[in-house]
Amino acid sequence: MKTFTLGLTAAAALALAACSQNAQEQTEQAADAVAADTEATTRNAVNDVDAASDRALGSAERSMDNAGDRIENGARKAGDSISNGADAAADATGNALTRAGNAIRDR
Repeated sequence: MKTFTLGLTAAAALALAACSQNAQEQTEQAADAVAADTEATTRNAVNDVDAASDRALGSAERSMDNAGDRIENGARKAGDSISNGADAAADATGNALTRAGNAIRDR
């Protein structure tokens, strides 16, 4: 009977050890899977932030370029208006002087 109990105890100990080893391996595999998922999620998050930053900077750059173009066009139009106004004023002054000169000559 003693031998039987000893054999049964040994078998139970081996089964428990095997079960414990299996549980450890499964726990390790689960931990590895969680770590891999966390790494992938973090990598995706970093890539998403990088892409969003690139889009935002590109948009800001385009806005600045567009603003610069509008300022340049506005300045060009203002310069053209000033030039045209100065030409018209010079023409009007010249015509007034011509009329004045003609009026003096006729007297």
